[in-house]
Amino acid sequence: MKVILDAEQIDKTLRRLAEEIAAQTSRADDPVIIGIRSRGEILAERLAEHLSRRLNHPVPCGTLDITLYRDDLNAPQSADQPLVRTTEIGFALDDKTVILVDDVLYTGRSVRAALSALIDLGRPKAIRLAVLVEREGREFPIQADYTGYKAEVRPGQFVQVNLIESDGRDEVVVE
Repeated sequence: MKVILDAEQIDKTLRRLAEEIAAQTSRADDPVIIGIRSRGEILAERLAEHLSRRLNHPVPCGTLDITLYRDDLNAPQSADQPLVRTTEIGFALDDKTVILVDDVLYTGRSVRAALSALIDLGRPKAIRLAVLVEREGREFPIQADYTGYKAEVRPGQFVQVNLIESDGRDEVVVE
């Protein structure tokens, strides 16, 4: 196991992402942040705080559950019942610039599911993707607009994001 980002580096990365988003976003874009459950949700909340300070106004933040949109939901090899949780978006998406947040961009399947879920909830002006860690292995033509860290990970290795709110510590490791 190798730590690629520690707590300080995660915070610094989120601050840099907020700066990049602020530089490319105006108040007229009416930005909102939505995190993909579960670690994307936590990162989205942190990013919304940083972005709100950068833009000098509150940036709404919500949470998206993509369970029912996943393409592996009824996979024959899966014996587990999916845990469906709530989507918590207390604002309209119509004509907003949505910053969709996830922890790791790998195959693109989670993002594809999130895009389908978002479109069912409204018609955003634009959707931009922000990820803490990006690695190779895309199966869909999806790329991040804002990337915190590009990890060089060999096949068979995994990127695990641990956050204090859910895991008791902030770190990103390659296993």
